[in-house]
Amino acid sequence: MFKPVFILSILIICLSGCQSAEEKTSEFTVKVSFSDNISAKAQDGRLLLMLSTSDEDEPRFQINSGLNTQLIFGINVNGMAPNVEQAFDASDHGFPYASLAELPPGEYWVQALLHVYEAFNLSTGHTVKLPMDNGEGQKWNRSPGNLYSKPIKVNITAEGAQELKIVMDEIIPPIEEPEDTEWIKHIKMRSEKLSEFWGRDIYLGAHILLPKGFDEHPEAKYPLMIFHGHFPNDFGGFRTVPPNPNLEPDYAERFKVSGYNIIQQQEAYDFYKRWNEPDFPRFLIIEIQHPTPYYDDSYAVNSASQGPYGDAITHELIPYIEKEFRGMGEGWSRFLYGGSTGGWEALAVQVKYPEEYNGCFAACPDPIDFSAYVLTNIYEDENAYYYKSDHKMLEVPAHRDYLGQIQSTVRDENHLELVLGDKSRSGQQWDIWEATYSPQGKDGYPERIWDKKTGIINPDVANYWKENYDLRHILERDWDKLGEKLKGKINIYCGDMDNYYLNNAVYKMEEFLENTSDPYYDGEVLYGDRAEHCWNGDPKEPNHISRLRYNSMYVPKIMKRIAESAPPGADLKSWRYK
Repeated sequence: MFKPVFILSILIICLSGCQSAEEKTSEFTVKVSFSDNISAKAQDGRLLLMLSTSDEDEPRFQINSGLNTQLIFGINVNGMAPNVEQAFDASDHGFPYASLAELPPGEYWVQALLHVYEAFNLSTGHTVKLPMDNGEGQKWNRSPGNLYSKPIKVNITAEGAQELKIVMDEIIPPIEEPEDTEWIKHIKMRSEKLSEFWGRDIYLGAHILLPKGFDEHPEAKYPLMIFHGHFPNDFGGFRTVPPNPNLEPDYAERFKVSGYNIIQQQEAYDFYKRWNEPDFPRFLIIEIQHPTPYYDDSYAVNSASQGPYGDAITHELIPYIEKEFRGMGEGWSRFLYGGSTGGWEALAVQVKYPEEYNGCFAACPDPIDFSAYVLTNIYEDENAYYYKSDHKMLEVPAHRDYLGQIQSTVRDENHLELVLGDKSRSGQQWDIWEATYSPQGKDGYPERIWDKKTGIINPDVANYWKENYDLRHILERDWDKLGEKLKGKINIYCGDMDNYYLNNAVYKMEEFLENTSDPYYDGEVLYGDRAEHCWNGDPKEPNHISRLRYNSMYVPKIMKRIAESAPPGADLKSWRYK
């Protein structure tokens, strides 16, 4: 439970002309400002108003698209000056209530937050306003520099007009950078390609896990394993000491497992021990930091609205790391893997740069065939939110558990994103797909794949997605050029009860791959029975364990691939020391 704070500057005014009590509140207005004590300059951004009936945490940490979400409303502000109020009223969009006028009367904890935007002068000639990542991985409720108020408790009635005034007098502090250790190093490098696109210095980062004996064997050069995924604060899943004996066990609701925090620490320690075994191959493993102003990572490909992240990672960051940490620097020695976002990235990077990498292991990948874009066929469906029917409105689900119970719908998730930010600026899942795959609009922001309010699909944008980012379509279209370069490199794993229905696109990809010839793709596609999101190919362990073993479970497959595909004269010995 957070500590309640009552602020004297909050004022609720009950005016005359009271209405009779109903299920919904009366006319309700909220005026928000920020103190010049925390910022003396005018601010651009997305101003968010949150209300919660729960005191378990601050309202800003209780917003989601599921059944336990609390309430949020959002408006854009441009040049918001200190001590100048911005008003929320019934005309402003909210979630899950569309308007403040729909609020049930009652007691609420109320909080405001300004997600600060900055101006970017793009090389395309556009100027756009977006939230810069500040080391947190694009989390609007935790981003350093954002302004917010402490929660206050108010009573909203059904009688009379009411006005609430909130002053934001807190600022989220900077995040400390992780420190280098004996095993893990951290680097940041300025990308020339991205800096040119964004019109300012843009940096790429990485956390590098060094192999045992790195300093003792200066003659050795190493293969590179690239673990793709969401923004990593540090290298995860590696711990040099046993689990903390004083750690209080938690409960993982997703997996229905008690003491999952202890299990995670034990798995990280077990990996450290495996990493040091005499017969374990010596690799470099890296986790990349490539957040963009649209999301916690770029999806590792070039795009019209985000810039050349694919080229920057493959042609700038990877060679830089290999030079600094004695990587082999050749395509046959580089391997890609990851789950979910990282699964899509692993496969997409392998397809987009077929000779720069020697194999991908894509677990539970984001949609790899847009005719199964979760449960929407963007080429044939007219609306993403509702199934086609003459007389019935049935919403398209977006998330389920392993028994098929629905937690949210496509409409819900998109309407929440629209509150968090218009123009693909929410920093959430549907918007980053749009920011990555869509052409750039006339205003410099990504074109919408569908109308965010109604769900009506734009077929022209869908066709652009198909030709540039639909991985199954690209492979089918270009197999005569890509087949020999990708033979033996494509491996995909997915649970058949993936929470986001991602297995549907994998089925379609498998159907194409298994029917390839000249050459046959010569990889594998496997499914986990009743396995949920992030199943990664381990048939022996439950999902909550296998998802913690990405860094070691593909090593035997990688070693087999190296033995089969390394070119004549390749160094297969210097990195195999005991």
